[in-house]
Amino acid sequence: MTREPKQDRSRATRRRLLEATIDTLAESGWSETTVGVVAQRAGVSRGATQHHFPTREDLITAALEFMFDGRMDQIRDENLDLVSGVARTERVVAGIIEQYSGTLFKAALQVWTAAAADPALRERIVPLEERFGRVAHRAAIEQLGADDSDPVVHRMVQATLDLARGLGLADVLTDDSRRRAEIVRHWAAQLDTILVDTRSRQASGRTAG
Repeated sequence: MTREPKQDRSRATRRRLLEATIDTLAESGWSETTVGVVAQRAGVSRGATQHHFPTREDLITAALEFMFDGRMDQIRDENLDLVSGVARTERVVAGIIEQYSGTLFKAALQVWTAAAADPALRERIVPLEERFGRVAHRAAIEQLGADDSDPVVHRMVQATLDLARGLGLADVLTDDSRRRAEIVRHWAAQLDTILVDTRSRQASGRTAG
């Protein structure tokens, strides 16, 4: 029987720990997400867990990075070539809002709440969230095929991300999917109108030039 290379085993262990951390945060909250609980859930010894992540804060911040980067990879890999116009815009908006209504957002919310009362944790989380925000904004611009140098477009895309975060909060305690779907349609229509107007103005400017 072929033995799994040590490096591959290490990566697999690390992945199990990160996934277990996110799931525990989302399901059980911050106080229950200890190194011991995560290690047990992942089927990894406490010693091996601390070899990968010496502190609880190391484990949790790495888990948020892992899940966010994975989600961004999924978004970038999504094929939007088959849809265009407002249908494409609606699909992009729906995808952005979906980011804030799943396990990752529920886990991140637990960390944000804890960081608000813990200056040391907040110092680690704020730069991480700022990076998440920049990457999410850039991904949205790429998917929409929009010009981020236009201030109106920039603000509307940022407003879309802010809207998604608010809808994610509304979904934490109750299933808000029906209202969310209606908001997606209306917001996407407004956003698409702005994108079309911006492209038209830019095209007219190039023609006039």
